[in-house]
Amino acid sequence: MAKEKTVYLCGACGYESAKWMGKCPGCGAWNTMEEQAPQQQAAPAKAIKQRPGIGSQALRLSEIPEESAERAKTGIGELDRVLGGGVVEGSLMLVGGDPGVGKSTLLLQVSENLARGGAKVLYISGEESARQIKMRARRLGAKSDNLLILSENAMDAAERRWEAVAPDYMIIDSIQTMYRPDMASAPGSISQVRECASVLMRMAKTTGCAVFLVGHVTKEGAIAGPRVLEHMVDVVLYFEGDRQHQYRILRAVKNRFGSVNELGIFEMRETGMQQVENPSEMLLSERAKNVPGSCVLPAIEGSRPMLVDVQALALQTAYGTPRRTTNGFDAGRLALLLAVLEKRAGLALLGQDVYINVAGGLDISEPAADLPLCAAVASSVRETCVPGDWAVMGEVGLAGEIRAISQAERRLAECRRLGFTTCVMPRENARHIHVPKDMRVYGVETLVEALSILIG
Repeated sequence: MAKEKTVYLCGACGYESAKWMGKCPGCGAWNTMEEQAPQQQAAPAKAIKQRPGIGSQALRLSEIPEESAERAKTGIGELDRVLGGGVVEGSLMLVGGDPGVGKSTLLLQVSENLARGGAKVLYISGEESARQIKMRARRLGAKSDNLLILSENAMDAAERRWEAVAPDYMIIDSIQTMYRPDMASAPGSISQVRECASVLMRMAKTTGCAVFLVGHVTKEGAIAGPRVLEHMVDVVLYFEGDRQHQYRILRAVKNRFGSVNELGIFEMRETGMQQVENPSEMLLSERAKNVPGSCVLPAIEGSRPMLVDVQALALQTAYGTPRRTTNGFDAGRLALLLAVLEKRAGLALLGQDVYINVAGGLDISEPAADLPLCAAVASSVRETCVPGDWAVMGEVGLAGEIRAISQAERRLAECRRLGFTTCVMPRENARHIHVPKDMRVYGVETLVEALSILIG
């Protein structure tokens, strides 16, 4: 009997090859080719019904009727903010995150809130039994009769159930555990994830049922399975946070119905995920005042201003090459700013180890963080404190100039709300904003001028 041939699929992009290769020709990734049995030719899928207002012929842009997407509130304000205002009918959403970060807990809370509002919600779990979900629901206080639980990972059986139930919302936990029995590959393989997601996408677009997919992540932090999965869905959310800490961050990396810059902050408690409505106060609640190496940045995450504590520690190195360690800040950007500090401000950093930390577990990448970081490093080196009720913002150029930043007035308003009395910002921004009477603003043009005001 002839040996059955196998094919090799790329785990990152789905590229198919007859032989194994170390580097994928499709996406250029290394060691992602996996051996799988060839798939049988499946029967052609049923034609997807045309949605109202769209015909089979090409239409002029002016002939297409305008339809505003209706959004349903999930009962969790932070999640609604990240989604762009709520859940859109017929949308397909993917939620990824590390094991134990709270994905299933958050979606079960969302299911309960939607069910209490009168919607029919179907929660399909391929990882847990119905009794396990019941235990979590008891802890969260979920008991609505409109919330239906199904423990199933066979796609054809789950399809028959949702056709009988006809839910308004559906949660699949997780997409990597679902499989189609007519395919020879194992659950979680590239072909299984792609085909199961295609079935769910077709169901969501034709019935108007909004679907949440839970996705596993790899050790690199990316969602497991083919990259095409993220292209198929409408929304991709990443749930970030350490299981040993109580705060979690929900970030949108793709959103066809809203901004991808929004950020939601949650706190893990015994009763589930609780939203943090005032993140600035939370991030500064444990800040050590009058300590060298600390500076407050009024950051902008999406449409929300929040105050962040940027910390720096500089000390004499014990190695031949000084160490540069960052947490929450780009290491390449840090090297650039340290070079500017040494060249333009005369700060001796050649024999100093420098450690940077953004308190609260946030990742700051905006240019406005340049000047606060330089101030924190200079404060640590000179052993001089930046005043505790001062905030700093501004972009630093290679020539030592301070460049203007966006939304300076909103940042200043957040500083005033939390009791800060003084702000150091680019002079170009200070010329064009309204300064409250109870606040003082210093407009600076160079890094040397800013440091002379902050630390003398």
